[in-house]
Amino acid sequence: MTRDARQSETLLLAAVCIFLVLAVLAVFGQTAGFGFVNYDDNLYVYDNPVVEKGLTWPGALWALSYGGIGHWHPLTWLTHMADCQIFGLWAGGHHLTNAALHAAATVILFLVLRRLTGMLWRSAFVAAVFAVHPLRAESVAWIAERKDVLSGLFFMLTLLAYANYARRPSRGRYLVMALLFALGLLSKNMLVTLPFVLLLLDWWPLGRMKTDGPGLRTSSVGFWALVKEKIPLLLLSVGCSVATALAPETVAPGNRVAVLARVGNAVISYVIYLRQMFFPSGLANLYPFHPNDPPLWQVGVALVVLAGITAAVVACRQTRPYLLVGWLWYLGMLVPVIGIVQISYYAHADRYTYLPGIGPALAVTWAVADGSAGWKHRRLILGAALAAVLGALAWCGHFQTSYWRDSESLWRRALACTTGNYVAHKSLGDYAYGQGRLDDAIVQYEEALAINPDYGEALNNLGVVLFARGDLEGAIAKYRKAVEVRPDFAEARNSLGAALFARGDQPGAIAQYRQALELKPDYTKARNNLGAALLAKGDLNEAVEQLQKVLAAQPTLGGARTNLGKALLRKGDFDGALASFDGTGQTTSAARTKWPNLGDSLLQEQDWDDAILCYQHALQTNPRSAETCGHLGLALIQKGKTKEAIDAWEKSLEIIPDQVYVQENLAWVLATARDPALRNGAKAVALAKRADQSSGGGNPVILHTLAAAYAEAGNYGEAAAAARRALTLAVNQKQDALAATLQMEIKLYETNPPK
Repeated sequence: MTRDARQSETLLLAAVCIFLVLAVLAVFGQTAGFGFVNYDDNLYVYDNPVVEKGLTWPGALWALSYGGIGHWHPLTWLTHMADCQIFGLWAGGHHLTNAALHAAATVILFLVLRRLTGMLWRSAFVAAVFAVHPLRAESVAWIAERKDVLSGLFFMLTLLAYANYARRPSRGRYLVMALLFALGLLSKNMLVTLPFVLLLLDWWPLGRMKTDGPGLRTSSVGFWALVKEKIPLLLLSVGCSVATALAPETVAPGNRVAVLARVGNAVISYVIYLRQMFFPSGLANLYPFHPNDPPLWQVGVALVVLAGITAAVVACRQTRPYLLVGWLWYLGMLVPVIGIVQISYYAHADRYTYLPGIGPALAVTWAVADGSAGWKHRRLILGAALAAVLGALAWCGHFQTSYWRDSESLWRRALACTTGNYVAHKSLGDYAYGQGRLDDAIVQYEEALAINPDYGEALNNLGVVLFARGDLEGAIAKYRKAVEVRPDFAEARNSLGAALFARGDQPGAIAQYRQALELKPDYTKARNNLGAALLAKGDLNEAVEQLQKVLAAQPTLGGARTNLGKALLRKGDFDGALASFDGTGQTTSAARTKWPNLGDSLLQEQDWDDAILCYQHALQTNPRSAETCGHLGLALIQKGKTKEAIDAWEKSLEIIPDQVYVQENLAWVLATARDPALRNGAKAVALAKRADQSSGGGNPVILHTLAAAYAEAGNYGEAAAAARRALTLAVNQKQDALAATLQMEIKLYETNPPK
């Protein structure tokens, strides 16, 4: 090939690659404006405390060992962490990463096919179909499905490395290929069938396998020699399969399907995927299992279709080997996810065709190209037809992707395309609850339970909504039903614990929290709730232990730091409490000045005991703080410690005499204290007069106190006069409750004065 020819070919290859990237952007670029959806995005990103922290060494170790959602894919976790490091929780950034990975996989697929077959335009068309097909929407537009596009990229890179190795075998090239394959397995275990794909490529188009068919080369070797060559790769597949098998079971008992039903569903699914590849209509993100066993006639028809296609491609294996390769590629790569081994509660999923779908696309493309070899105006006809196909697929792909813009669109699409979809109803209920539409949420949860009465997630979430509406007993009933149908449901046990705690059943709540943690030891919300319940019960040592574990795992979990501060405060560990409340981990003299503010916060929360401790400790640091003494009096009076409150207010006024709110509070207590020994009418009158003068005489509350002080001092005429002034102000200021009280007291002062 001349230099000019090589340059021309390079430019053509570059142009095709640019076109493929633009095609991906045309379909999936819209996702930059999408948000997260309530379909595992929370588990993978926005409600995962480990991932949200970004790239950390503890996070990397967690990624290597974690399989709590039924998958083991440490490299995928690391990419989610990297996205959080770069983009935070901007969903658009996470979406763009998916689109970029898909674009890279598309370009490399084109280069691989071009390298393997030498056919540029056929390879370009297969890659373009892969790029824009509507079945790709789920894999690319769903942030939680990062594992598809990431493993797809390494799948293509492994094929490219294998093409280089097959052309000129060497240990170094084999190691590069094996490393790329291992990275793919660390992204998604579906790649375990890749060695099988390499064997197919050995037969066609590489021609490395001894056969009588086309593509035979002098360097061809026997089948078993090629199998032996793949043994290291097969061992990697076995290792990944073992790691996945060790991951916890994620299929709830109520969602398990009998073996024969799964086999029938698998046969039907093979045909459904084919139909979707050629007629991609009615696509949704979730297809539930048939409520009964799949109809036998459907299984029979599917078997006939599969057997017929298999017989046809086997018959053509010598003249059109790509048909058999494409077909076996499709059948083989779907084996891990076809459902014979149940991995979830759905019958099939669009994302499972991400890599298997390449096989049929390759087979049909080569068949059409070869079959049209003798046509007149072949290039014009094929060009127009293929452009129309790609245009239609891209339009449908863009349309299908748009459903992923938010949770409501996604699940309403699922309901429009499926029947009996209780998961979609439940998820719509979750979305409505998140929007504050409680009635709509209840409707959706009840729809889900009408289809599947033992759906634990819907029972639990319905309980959450009832709890939010104040129906405590109704919520408890739903939670109990949820743990009855799913004893291993940690979230429902945590919810039940919260409801029992709200009802005042601390032992029952603690028992449920402990069971939730036995089922799910890393469940920080349940551990935080357990710590709060132990704090309320007075088990301070264990409360501190549990809450410290919570903060070590999730430092930003709401309420945990405050609960730990309260526990340490009650234990007398003031420095530790301050460090916990403040969140700085420091107890410097500057930090200690925050004690009064902490007391004020606890006072607003009506946490009188802890507020008292804060104020008392603050006064040890600054005993001449009039404001702290005044606030301490407010907390003490709420606890019924009247004598101590009087002492605190008197000390506050000793430091700064003209504090209106302290004067008024002290006057009221001296005038109305239950203990006659604490009442002092004359002093109350003096304090109330000073407060009234300082406030300008326009505060009905202070005048109400002055009236009570006059009454305690025995001066009922002055009491009635002060009360009338207060009544006029209260009416003008629309303080209706105070006005009603004053009207009754005026009558008492005038007609039946207290003795």
